[in-house]
Amino acid sequence: MTRFFVEPEELMPEFLVLTGENAQHAKVLRLKNGEEVLVCDGQGRECLCTVSDVSPGQISLVVKKRQESETEAAVQVSVYMAFPKADKLEHVIQKATELGAYEIVAFPSARCVSRPDEKSLKKKLERWQKIAASAAEQSGRGRIPQVLTVGSYKEALERAVQADKAILFYENERATTLRMALEAGEYKTLSLLTGPEGGLEEKEVQQAQEAGLQVCTLGKRILRCETAPLCALSAVMYASGEF
Repeated sequence: MTRFFVEPEELMPEFLVLTGENAQHAKVLRLKNGEEVLVCDGQGRECLCTVSDVSPGQISLVVKKRQESETEAAVQVSVYMAFPKADKLEHVIQKATELGAYEIVAFPSARCVSRPDEKSLKKKLERWQKIAASAAEQSGRGRIPQVLTVGSYKEALERAVQADKAILFYENERATTLRMALEAGEYKTLSLLTGPEGGLEEKEVQQAQEAGLQVCTLGKRILRCETAPLCALSAVMYASGEF
C-alpha cells in the first residue's frame, strides 16, 4: 500500500490533504478516487485513508482508521557511529533505517578523518534526514529515525548511557560477546556505539567503560566502520524477535 509522510500536526482526525511533494508523488502514482493509502506522521502513528478527490496540486483523503504503526521494532535502538570518510554514513543511515533503528547519532572521535564544520554539517544533516525519510517510506516504516550529531565523544557517551543498555564495540575485546551482553538483563532501549576507520583509541574505550557502557566484541574478524553498526543492529533485531 502506498505510504505518505506528513508533519504530525497535519494528521487530522477525519480529513487530510496531500500537497507539495506528496501531491506530486501521488500524481506520478496516478492515484484515483476510492484507492486506499497510508498516511504517517513519522513518529509511529498512521491513518488508513481513502482518496476522495484528485485536484491539481493536492489530493484529498478521508480518514477511515487511525492506528499505531505495526512495523516499528519493540526495542528502540540508537546507532552511534563516529564520523566516517566519504559517504559511508549515508549508507549506514539508509540501511539502519530499513533494519529498524530508532535514531542515528554521529559523533567525533580521536581517529576520525572526517570532521565536518558547522556550516557543512547543517547541509549534511538535511541530506541525511532526507535519506532516512526515503528509506523509511520504502521499507514501510511508520517512524522516520532522527539523524543527529553531537559535538564530542564525551557527549556521545553521556547520551548513549541513558538507554537501558549501552554497548560499545572494540576489536581488541575478547571476553564479552554481543550475545552475552544482550542476555544480561531486560531492556526496551539500547545504544550501540562503533568507531571510525582507524578504530577507537584504548583510552576512549576506557572512558566508555567508566561512563557505564558495556564493551563487546563483534567476532574474530575486524569489520569496516560501515559494516559494524549494521551487523550489530541486525543481531539485536534477531535477538529481539524481529526476524
